[in-house]
Amino acid sequence: MTRKQRRLTMIGGAAAVLAVAVALVLNALRDSIVFFSTPQMVAEQHIAPGKRFRLGGLVEPGTLVRGDDLAVSFKISDGNAMVPVAYKGILPDLFREGQGVVTEGALDKAGVFKADTVLAKHDENYMPKEVADALKKQGRWQEQSGAKSDAKPDAKPDIRSDATPAQGAAR
Repeated sequence: MTRKQRRLTMIGGAAAVLAVAVALVLNALRDSIVFFSTPQMVAEQHIAPGKRFRLGGLVEPGTLVRGDDLAVSFKISDGNAMVPVAYKGILPDLFREGQGVVTEGALDKAGVFKADTVLAKHDENYMPKEVADALKKQGRWQEQSGAKSDAKPDAKPDIRSDATPAQGAAR
């Protein structure tokens, strides 16, 4: 075997080992990947009961019902479809009707989403003053967008994440 053939064999072997390693990692992660769906997607895709996924949308006003032992039920809507949700636990401080929410869990046979995690989304309209000023200078600012630019110039920017977890946070 010539030097060139040995080198090609080594490169081919290394590529094969790398491909097997990537395949094993992707196969192991396949079960832990949780996709985000809207209520309309849930209605269209007919997701099987028991399959875990994330459901996001707005908490429909007038649907929040608090029960015994921290049990709550509400409906999540995206404007086109609604999915009933049941959750048992402490809700995040930002959770309220009409607010954005992301839940994680699975559908039961009755079509109710049994959530084991609820994340309340922060106000999407927040915008730091510096960004609002830059948009105004570019002529791309729209007052009706609801972005708040009344922050003080020396105020620190909001560095919170997009979602607040309902569980696991120590205060």
